[in-house]
Amino acid sequence: MNTYKKGKAMTKEGGTLQRIFGGVTAKILDFLIVHNEWDYSKQDIATYSGVSQRHAVIALEKLEKIELVKHTRNIGAAHMYQYNTENKLATDLSKFARNVACQEFEKFAATETAKTEQVTQEIETIAIPA
Repeated sequence: MNTYKKGKAMTKEGGTLQRIFGGVTAKILDFLIVHNEWDYSKQDIATYSGVSQRHAVIALEKLEKIELVKHTRNIGAAHMYQYNTENKLATDLSKFARNVACQEFEKFAATETAKTEQVTQEIETIAIPA
C-alpha cells in the first residue's frame, strides 16, 4: 500500500495506476483508492495526489460524471469527495490496481530471493581459513 505525504507517493514511480496510465487522473485515483474510507476536499485531493488544484477540479468533474468519485457533503465552502466503492466499475478498478500491485510485488520478491540465493552461494564457496 502506498503512503502519501505532501503530494508524493512513497514509491519512486508513484501509484499503480499512475505507473500504468500516467496523468493527473491516475494520480488522483491512486490516492482515492488507497484512502477510500474518508472524504476529502478538492484542495486536499490535489495536495495529497501531487497535482495542481486546477487539474484536480477538472479531473474530479470527469470522475464524478462516470461515478468513480462521489460528492459526499459540503463543509462550509469546501465540497467533499470520496471514491465511490458502491459503483461496480470503481470496485473493478480497485481490484485491477491491487492485482497489478501484487503482481509487481511478486516479481520484485522473486528477484530479491534470487539475489539472496546467489549471495549465499558465493559466501558458501569462499574458503574460510581454519
